Parts: sequence; structure tokens; C-alpha cells
Amino acid sequence: MPTASDPRPLTGEPLALDLLNTRWMHEGVTQDLLKDTEGLAVWLAANELDHVADEATLRHVLQARDALRAVVDGSLEDGADRVDAVLAHGRLRPTLSPQGPGERVEFKDTAWGPAWLAARNYLELLAAAPDRIRRCAHDSCILHFFDTSRNGTRRWCSMAACGNRAKASRHYARTKES
Repeated sequence: MPTASDPRPLTGEPLALDLLNTRWMHEGVTQDLLKDTEGLAVWLAANELDHVADEATLRHVLQARDALRAVVDGSLEDGADRVDAVLAHGRLRPTLSPQGPGERVEFKDTAWGPAWLAARNYLELLAAAPDRIRRCAHDSCILHFFDTSRNGTRRWCSMAACGNRAKASRHYARTKES
């Protein structure tokens, strides 16, 4: 159980994007929840992932975060191999039970579990709506979100934070011109 609360300004996004959001800006300085295993424990708990927050898991989660950043902020061409390298550490195994067909996740090493699940979630987001995987439109924000708005026009990680800053900045620029 983590002893610290989750300090991130944006939580509750799909697992892959929530992993990316373990880095954020605060007063112009990049913050990183995953600087140690205590931060990892906070992230695991926030996503209801029942895994041990140890150094090996942290290393693998950081590798997955870097790989996801490469494809989300870069291109599939540049980062696909890196995401695929994370995915190579687990698999979905088809199963049949008395309840019917299903799938079970299997890992070569359980320390890869959270990293693999985040990479797998990214594939699910790509399959569902790749155009709705977004980075906040504010210049100084590095957060990501999955746009679930009805018309698909969300631009900000948070209207209360980045959206208002952008509006205030535009207003200031207009009044300065007058």
C-alpha cells in the first residue's frame, strides 16, 4: 500500500496515457512520479494493479513509458519497435472455462506485468480511436488524454487548468493590443 497520495494533476485516463501522465509540469519544472518505488506504488494503486513496487518493476514501467512517449509524441514508425519490445514480455492466452471462452494474461516475468498492460492498453486505444489519443494543446503542458467528448474536440487536459490559462493568455493579448 502506498503511503503517499497521488500528486498528479490529471488521473483516471486509460492505463497507457495514465502512465505517460506520471510526468507533468508544475511551475515550469518537470515532475516525475516514477522517480522511485514509492511513486510506483502510488501509480500501481491508482490503477488498481496488484503488483509489487520493486526496482525491477520500476525499470520495466519506465521502459514502457519511454516507448509509449516515442509513439504518442513521435510516430508509430519511430516507436513501434520499442512498444513491441515491451509486449514481447507477455501474452494473451486463449482459455476455455465452464463460463465460456476467455483470455488469460501470462508474463515471462511478473515484474513486466504493469509495463505490458500499459503497452497492451495503448494497442486497444489505437484499435478503438487513434485520433482521440491527444496531448494537451497548452504549450507548456506535457499531459495526455483520451478524448471521450461527444464531438471529439477536447483540446485541454483540464479546462480548469490549461484551458483557462490559454483563454486568459488570449484575453491578455487582446487587451494589451487595445
